[in-house]
Amino acid sequence: MARPVSRALSVFASRRTERVLGVSALALGGLAVIDALMIAPPDARQGDVQRLLYVHVPAAWLAYLSFAVVFFASIAYLRSGRSHWDRLGLASAEVGVLFTVLTIVLGSLWGKPVWGVWWTWDPRLTTTAVMLLIYLGYLAVRRLPDDAVRRARWAAVVGIVGFVDIPVVHLSVTWWRSLHQPPSVLRPGTPTLATPMLVALLLGVLAFTVLFLYLLSARLRVARLEDGVRVAAVSGALAERSRQTERPEPAPGLVDAGAALWSTDEEAGDG
Repeated sequence: MARPVSRALSVFASRRTERVLGVSALALGGLAVIDALMIAPPDARQGDVQRLLYVHVPAAWLAYLSFAVVFFASIAYLRSGRSHWDRLGLASAEVGVLFTVLTIVLGSLWGKPVWGVWWTWDPRLTTTAVMLLIYLGYLAVRRLPDDAVRRARWAAVVGIVGFVDIPVVHLSVTWWRSLHQPPSVLRPGTPTLATPMLVALLLGVLAFTVLFLYLLSARLRVARLEDGVRVAAVSGALAERSRQTERPEPAPGLVDAGAALWSTDEEAGDG
C-alpha cells in the first residue's frame, strides 16, 4: 500500500502534472472571471459588491479542503510513519493558511459596504480567525528545536485536533445569532441562489479547486527537493566523519621517538 501511494504522490508532484494543473487553473479562472463579471446578474440588494461571493466562498471552501487533507494526512502519518504523508500535511497546511487569509481579507472587503465595518466579532468571523491561529500553530510546531520525527508527530496531533474547528466554522451561522448570511449552497434543501449566480459560484469553486491542486503539487515538489538536499547534506557529513575516523594517526611512542631524534640531531648540529 505504501509504494502505490508514494508513487502516486510522486506523479502528482511532478513538473508535468504541475504544468497541466497550472494551465487548467488559468483557463478555468479566466472563464470564472468572465462569468462572474459579465454573465451573472448583480444582486437585487447589494448590487455589484455581491460579486465578491464568487471568490470569497471558493476561498473558504479551499480552506476547508486544505485542512481536511491535513487531517487525513496526519492520521496516515501517525499510523504509518511514512514521510510522504508528513510532506502532504505540511504542503496542504501552508496552502490552507493562504486561502484562510484570503477568505478573511475578502470577507472584510465585503463586510465594509454591507455591515459598515471591516471587522466584527461575529461567530463566523471569530471561528475562522481561530481556525487560522490553529493552523499557524501547526506550522509553528514544525519549527520547534526538537527531533524531526517528534516534531512531525506533534504537528500531526495538532492537525487532527484542529480539524474539530472546521464544522464549527461552517455551522456557526446556524448555531448562533450572526450578521453573516446563512449558507446558500451547503444547506438543507435547495440552494437559495438564482441559477446564473449558482453557475458562476460553482465555476469559481472548480477554478479554485484546480488552483489548490496546482499549489499543492508545486509545494510537494519543493518539499521533496528540500528533503533530498537534507539527506545529501547528512550523508556528506557522515562520509566526512567516516573519512576522518579512518585516517591513521601515528602512535604516541613513535611521536615521542621522533621528537627525541629531532632534538638529538639539533644538539649534534650545535656541537
